[in-house]
Amino acid sequence: MASRRFPFPIPFGWYQVAFPGDLAPGEVTAVEYWSRELVLWRDTAGAFHLQDAFCPHLGAHLAYGGSVDGDLLTCPFHGWKFDGDGMCSNIPYSQRTNRKARVRTYPVVERNGFVLAWYHPFEEAPKWEIPVIEEIGDPAWSDFYASSYVIRTIPQEMSENGADPAHFQFVHGTDTVAEMEEYNTDGPCSSMLSKQSYVTPRGVTEGRIDVYNYGPGFSKVWFSGIVDAINIATTTPIDAETTQVRFNFIVRRFDDEKLTSTVADAFVKEINKQVQEDRPIWEHKSFLPSPALADTDGPILKFRKWYSQFYAEPYEVSARGA
Repeated sequence: MASRRFPFPIPFGWYQVAFPGDLAPGEVTAVEYWSRELVLWRDTAGAFHLQDAFCPHLGAHLAYGGSVDGDLLTCPFHGWKFDGDGMCSNIPYSQRTNRKARVRTYPVVERNGFVLAWYHPFEEAPKWEIPVIEEIGDPAWSDFYASSYVIRTIPQEMSENGADPAHFQFVHGTDTVAEMEEYNTDGPCSSMLSKQSYVTPRGVTEGRIDVYNYGPGFSKVWFSGIVDAINIATTTPIDAETTQVRFNFIVRRFDDEKLTSTVADAFVKEINKQVQEDRPIWEHKSFLPSPALADTDGPILKFRKWYSQFYAEPYEVSARGA
């Protein structure tokens, strides 16, 4: 534990575990999130299910050789079948089932073009829902332009960037820094509303960057000014110090579809650039519980207080946060 850069357990919340197109009905795959080996499968009706990977009978990994039979997952080792709630429903060589044979199951929803699963270390039920983002699927907006990264850091560190506008000048070389107007929290949700000036060949254009967080793993970032664009950012812990982050851009369509694609590609290119600039900071910094802040820094401590609600397990911080 002393070597860890971050003292935190894995926060609870809704996390992206797949896109709907990643699995066809009847398919099974292995995934790893939250320091757990998991099996993601889709029944023949198309519903997604996420469960712990190991069969409670004799420990076979259900994703390697496992198969789907209607709305049941079949273990490759002895043919035991489990339903979408993780209960054993059939043992093919026995007249009885084993009621103690349960596979831990995680609540799953398919929403906004994502497969989202609820994680809580003590298996508590979901405490909030991810809203429907009306612009996704609207003909006035483009399809997703997606990027994905695996980064050696935790979701809190990446999310904290939004409360730290000063770093954009020094890490990303921006000409101007967003002026934060409001930072509001409401239970598991928060919003950061900012004005942003963009320097263009035609002069300075005033715009906005407004960030809406729905728990630790799902956010909507609205850009306006030069163009209207939305980034749906999802961060999913792989383990205690590694995170998968996915950025999914949509832009308001222009009359010219080629122009729409060009603008979207430019946003994705800029985000790719910024992630690569942030990566060496994220992957080598250590959490400091009592940072020496400047009087003009953003609402970092307010952000941390809001974020702390998502840790259900106890943790301790030292002077270095190790």
